[in-house]
Amino acid sequence: MIVMRSFGFITGVVRAARVGLLMLVALSVIVGVAYPAAVWALGRLGSVSAEGSPLTDANGCVVGSKLIGVDPQVPAGEPDPFFHLRTVGSVVADDAFTPGDPAAALPSNQGPSSEILARFVEERRAVIAARENVTPHSIPVDAVTGSGSGIDPHISPGYAALQVPRVARVTGIAEEQVRDLVAAHTEGRQLGFLGVERVNVPELNVALGLTAPDCDQVSSGG
Repeated sequence: MIVMRSFGFITGVVRAARVGLLMLVALSVIVGVAYPAAVWALGRLGSVSAEGSPLTDANGCVVGSKLIGVDPQVPAGEPDPFFHLRTVGSVVADDAFTPGDPAAALPSNQGPSSEILARFVEERRAVIAARENVTPHSIPVDAVTGSGSGIDPHISPGYAALQVPRVARVTGIAEEQVRDLVAAHTEGRQLGFLGVERVNVPELNVALGLTAPDCDQVSSGG
């Protein structure tokens, strides 16, 4: 009797262990293989790539991402042939623009009553007005304020239109042609009713001839 009970106990333990092992294998396959594979596959559907949506120039060299706004900078005193993004600024650095500083994408936590933010807006308005040869009051709001992420690749059609004369003058391209390029890179409202119309600046600048520096040397390993 005792032997039979011991045998039954051992059999039950073996059965439970087998079920547990099967569950472990099944969950490992589902969670460790099937689920990551499904996420990987879904991430590559549609027009937005999970690889960062790389943006290439006319030579096929990567100049950035379609989803990340990097404002092109030209040496002081040089002609400026490109469209500019929304400004970013770091209160810590006390710089109203802070170009090329990743930390500037962090929120400043400055509200509408902030004197620092008000000073930044006025500084930006004056610089942009001088650059575009327009009056300060004609500068759109998005030109002097940062986006929520600080690295938004889009600007308003109004800010793009403000920059058209300068870009046309410096590049030698007819204004009408530049306006056509802006229109070609203007995205409509999502689903027809969400958000507002916006212009993708990185794509627009590549269409104007923005290229990757030393692309041939990098590609060839030189």
